[in-house]
Amino acid sequence: MNPQDPSDFVLVDRPRPDVALVTLNRPERMNSMAFDVMVPLKTVLDELNSDNSVRAIVLTGAGRGFSSGADHRSAGAVPHVDGLTRPTYALRSMEVLDEVILTLRKMHQPIIAAVNGAAIGGGLCLALACDIRLASVDAYFRAAGINNGLTASELGLSYLLPRAIGTSRAFELMLTGRDLGAEEAERIGLVSRAVPSADLLDHCFEMAEGIASFSRPGIELTKRTLWSGLDATSLEGHMQAEGLGQLYLRLLTANFEEAVAARAQKRAPVFTDDK
Repeated sequence: MNPQDPSDFVLVDRPRPDVALVTLNRPERMNSMAFDVMVPLKTVLDELNSDNSVRAIVLTGAGRGFSSGADHRSAGAVPHVDGLTRPTYALRSMEVLDEVILTLRKMHQPIIAAVNGAAIGGGLCLALACDIRLASVDAYFRAAGINNGLTASELGLSYLLPRAIGTSRAFELMLTGRDLGAEEAERIGLVSRAVPSADLLDHCFEMAEGIASFSRPGIELTKRTLWSGLDATSLEGHMQAEGLGQLYLRLLTANFEEAVAARAQKRAPVFTDDK
């Protein structure tokens, strides 16, 4: 197996009847959301969405991270961007990531996030786009955009997080960038349950099997109506506004580069509002 082959970065297994396990498999990068990982993830999700033998899906990460969000070292290749200028390239890049979140939301099957470790930035968004979240006691969550000199709003986070845990807690987490441990995440309803690390997948598989035992249209319609009941406004329109805000700061300030450099140099970043 070639570890650099993107087809190896997303694994699909069938651990139980009717249940698929999707594993982000780039543990050396804590399963960061490089395009080399996200593009095959979207392909896998589309395939599973059309696989009627799969009644429930578990999404997890290999190693000690669920997903650490943006890859600050190597973002990977964005498809179909030859000849584009930097602003349009950035818009297309954001669109690729947006589509992963929207695909998770629109899947026929319920998706259980098995949050085995760090869920940071976009990784938190991935977990929130799933229908149910269970966490290892070693897991933690962070809305990291604010720590990187950007807006914390990305990939639907400012839409999904308040709906999961309420407005005051969502404002606090997104404006402070602090870490949220698994025990607190369970207490405030970000995850359904925090369980011992060794038992996480078994708990998820058991739940998935239970869901799969119910009526297929009943499960699909329940999922649809739960999400539509939470959608007071258009998610796609909201994500466009988020993406533009994120791109504005990314393109017109040097704060992201400063955050990456400061982290590498083990110092506090000094953010400014100009290039």
